Amino acid sequence: MDNAAILPRAIRRAAGAIEIDWDGAGHVGRFAARALRLACPCAGCVDEMTGRPLLDPESVPLDVDAMAIGLVGAYGIRVQWSDGHGAGIYTFRELRRRCPCPACRADPA
Repeated sequence: MDNAAILPRAIRRAAGAIEIDWDGAGHVGRFAARALRLACPCAGCVDEMTGRPLLDPESVPLDVDAMAIGLVGAYGIRVQWSDGHGAGIYTFRELRRRCPCPACRADPA
């Protein structure tokens, strides 16, 4: 998949989720806020050398939500979470790989 294929058309906050419109033609991934927060890739949440999770899931409120979303270059987003965290960069490539929409979940590629 080339970089142009993974640039989203729109990114928006929704109640308890972040929605990414990948193509403007109906391919929308709705990422549950807490699941995305628990998947934060920053060095405070994941050991950089081993990939071992450092974040205690019990430390993240069940109702955590995205307060703001900002672009990081042309390759990802940074989310300011309601629990005060905001260090992780979620790349479009990784978000697309994890897209929770029914079509992506059915396609193992």
